[in-house]
Amino acid sequence: MQVSLDWSAPWFGSIVDTASAVLAHADWLAALNVTHHTPSLTNHRGKPLRFVAQSALPADTSYEAFISDTGCVPTRNNLHDFFNALVWLSFPRIKAQLNALQAAQIAQEGIGPSRGRTRDTVTLFDENAAILAVRQGSEGQALVEALRAHQWQRVFLDLRSHFGTHAEAWIFGHALMEKLVNPYKSITAHTWVLSVPDAFFTLPQASRRAWLDEVIAGTLQSRDAASLTPACFTPLPVLGIPGWWQGQDAEFYADTQIFRPRRAARTR
Repeated sequence: MQVSLDWSAPWFGSIVDTASAVLAHADWLAALNVTHHTPSLTNHRGKPLRFVAQSALPADTSYEAFISDTGCVPTRNNLHDFFNALVWLSFPRIKAQLNALQAAQIAQEGIGPSRGRTRDTVTLFDENAAILAVRQGSEGQALVEALRAHQWQRVFLDLRSHFGTHAEAWIFGHALMEKLVNPYKSITAHTWVLSVPDAFFTLPQASRRAWLDEVIAGTLQSRDAASLTPACFTPLPVLGIPGWWQGQDAEFYADTQIFRPRRAARTR
């Protein structure tokens, strides 16, 4: 696989430094096990994290259980798995906790025709999540309330200046990253909103990412698995984030095929 991407795109900001270190080597697959590799980079069982060929995955073992049992991540030579590996290196605690949740559900319920609500939610996080870090206080709260109400004009026009000063988006899902290689307007993230202290915005980029990694992993670990549902996320059309696409005027955000109003609550 030839990797030639526009790493200056804002949606790759969460992994660009990790990607740079990996792609400095001629063989990115081999480089995964030597760049950023420290004894603390482990799965949830404390097993050292390693990236292995897809052929190492036994036919009778699920992908998630294999990672949980061995610390080895089966990795194919394609963009999807390339981004997955970069996220493992960039957010190792969150990835390990998501894997722990998946493995626990598989051990409890087995592999059936459907994953069940908890595994579906964890998969949404793993594949398609963005993290929105929002400053504590009235400005951040106003943005979150408008976002959850799908008040897109208010979020992206009236409160536009809040992005960068009171809110910061981090792309996490590796399938979401793969979509953004060839961006289109309707790409929408399942967004995990996190309240952060003022000091967060003063930290270097790598320190902000490490803070998010630790705090979100801790939250996922402490929560009852049954409480993890799709309602934990709010939709966020990624290219609506200020500065992430061209032509972001009122007409851009008036496109209700993308920036959809919130559905009315069902009544019996």
